Amino acid sequence: MIRTPLRPLARILDARAKGENPGLIEKENIRQRHDDMQDRARARAEGRLLVLGGFFLCAFVVVGVRMGLMATSVPVEPLASAPGAMIAAQRADIVDRQGRILATNFETHSLYAQPQLMVDPIAAAKGLAQVFPDLEEARLIKDFTGKRKFVWIRKKISPEQKQAVHDIGDPGLLFGPREMRLYPNGKLASHVMGGAGFGKEGVNAAEVIGVAGVERQFDGYLRDPANGSKPLQLSLDLTVQAASERVLLGGMKIMNAKGASSVLMDVHTGEVISVASLPAFDPNDRPRPPTSGFDPSDSPLFNRAVQGVYELGSVFKIFTAAQAVDLGLANSNTIIDTSGPMRIGRFPIGEFKNKNYGKISVADIIVKSSNRGTGRLALQIGSKRQQDFLNSLGMFDPTPFEIVEAKGGQPLMPKNWGELSTVTISYGHGLSTSPMHLAAGYAAIANGGHYVSPTILRQNGPQHGPRVMSSEAALAARGMLRKVVTDGTASFGEVPGYQVGGKTGTADKPKPKGGYYENKVIATFATLFPASDPKYVLIVTLDEPSILAYGEKRRTAGWTAVPVAAEMIGRIAPLLGLRPQVEPGVTAGITLTSN
Repeated sequence: MIRTPLRPLARILDARAKGENPGLIEKENIRQRHDDMQDRARARAEGRLLVLGGFFLCAFVVVGVRMGLMATSVPVEPLASAPGAMIAAQRADIVDRQGRILATNFETHSLYAQPQLMVDPIAAAKGLAQVFPDLEEARLIKDFTGKRKFVWIRKKISPEQKQAVHDIGDPGLLFGPREMRLYPNGKLASHVMGGAGFGKEGVNAAEVIGVAGVERQFDGYLRDPANGSKPLQLSLDLTVQAASERVLLGGMKIMNAKGASSVLMDVHTGEVISVASLPAFDPNDRPRPPTSGFDPSDSPLFNRAVQGVYELGSVFKIFTAAQAVDLGLANSNTIIDTSGPMRIGRFPIGEFKNKNYGKISVADIIVKSSNRGTGRLALQIGSKRQQDFLNSLGMFDPTPFEIVEAKGGQPLMPKNWGELSTVTISYGHGLSTSPMHLAAGYAAIANGGHYVSPTILRQNGPQHGPRVMSSEAALAARGMLRKVVTDGTASFGEVPGYQVGGKTGTADKPKPKGGYYENKVIATFATLFPASDPKYVLIVTLDEPSILAYGEKRRTAGWTAVPVAAEMIGRIAPLLGLRPQVEPGVTAGITLTSN
C-alpha cells in the first residue's frame, strides 16, 4: 500500500506562493488517512460477521434436520454395549421334546497375561503351573520374561480356577468375561449335540459357534437374535435316550462288540425319539479328530447311526417280499422253491450253513431267512423295479436327518446293477446303507405304506410322505415280521405284552482293500412294535459282536443284536406310554360248579 505524505513539498510550496496556510494541507491529509483506515476496518468486520452468520446458519440447519428425523423415527430400546451380553443373546438353548435342557449357555472367564504389568513373572509362572498342571512352567517363564506384551493362558476357566489365580495375586494376570456352551447331560446324545467352540475371540468376549451335530446344522438359528429366548426343540426324549444308551452300552460290552448304534423312530411323524452311537464322547470336552492312518469308525466322533454305511444283510429281505406282494407277484402263502443249486452266472447262491428249505411259502422265506427264496422273488421283480422301489425308500441318497454328519452317509451301490446285484441286494449284500436309512424303510412298512422322512425336530402330527407300497402289502409284511419273532430267527426278541415284529440281519464285514473278513460281522435287528398297530421302529446294530453260548462262538444277529433290542424295548416301551397287552394264557383244567 502506497501512503500519501502528510506534507507534500509541491503543494506546500504552491500554497506559500499563493499566500495560503500550508498547515491546512497536513490536516486534510490526516483526515483522509483516518477515513481510509475506518473503511478498511469496517470492511474486515463485515466479512467476519458474514462468515460467522453462515456458520450459525449451517449449525441451525443441521440441528433442525436432526430434530426432524428424531421426531419422525420410531423409538427403540438401546442395545447393551457389553460384548458378552450380545454373544449370550445370540445362542439359544436346545431342549428335548419335553422342554428339558440339552444345551445351554454358561458364564465363565478367560485368563490372559500382560507381562509388562507383572510384579514377579517367575512366581506367577510357578503359581499357574500348579493351578493348571498341563501348562509348562518353563514355557510360561519364557513368555512372561520375554518381549511379549500379551499371552493367552486359558480361553475358559472354572470359578475354582479363577479363585486360585486370584490367590496368586499378580496384577499382570487378568480375566475377561465370556460365555461358553454347556451340555449338562455329558455324553448323553453327544453325536446329536455335536459340540460348539469359539469363533472370533477378544479379551472380553468370544463368539460361540457350532462345530458338529445340530449345533452346526442350526448354527444360524441358534445365533439369530430375532429368535429371542426361543429354544430349539428336538424330537429326542431325554429319558428314552438315557435308557437306550444304557442298554446299548451294556449289550455292546456283553457281546464284545467294537461299536454299536440304535435308532428309535416314530413311524407316523418321522421323529427320532432316540439315536445312539457308541463309543460316545463328552461334547463339553470334545476330542480332536484322529490323524491320518486311522479308520474313521475307530474315533468316538464317528456317528455309526448316520455315517456308518454297511451291508446290513437279511433285514433287507422284507423289502423284497413286500414289493412282490405289492406288485401282485405273490402273497404270504405263495410257494417258492428254495432248493439248490442256484447260480447267477458263475456265482452260486447259497444258504446259511448250507441249509436246504425246499418248497416254502413267502412268509416262511422271511421266517427262515432264505437267500435263494428271496433271490428268486427278486428275479421276478426285476432289476429296474427293484431299483425304483429302493429309491422310493430313500436308499440311494444320504438321509435328510438334520445333523451335518448325515450328509456323509452316502449309500454305496454297485456300478453295474445286473442280475447278480438284483439277487444279492434282495438279501442285503451289495448295497451299503446306514441304520437311519433302514429305520425309514421299516417305518414305511409299519405305517401302512408311506415314506416318512426321519427328523430330529419336534413335529406336531403325522408327516406321511408319498405312498411307496399298498396298505395290503405293508400289512402282509408286518405279519411276516411278527412270525420271525414268534417262529423264526428272532425268538429272543419277544417282549411280553408288546408284540414285537422284526427281522435279523448278519452281514460279513468288508475289508478296507476289498474282500470280507471271515470272523467279523455287522449284526442288525430291525424291529417294529407293537406289531398289531406299530407306533415305533427300532434298529439295533452291533459292530463285530461275538459271544460264547452253548460251547460255541456266536456272531449272528439272533444271538447278539436281538437280545439287546428286546431288553431295550422292555425298558423304553413304558417310557413311551405304551401299555403292555397281556395275552390270555391257557386256563387250568378246573371246573367250577355251583353249590
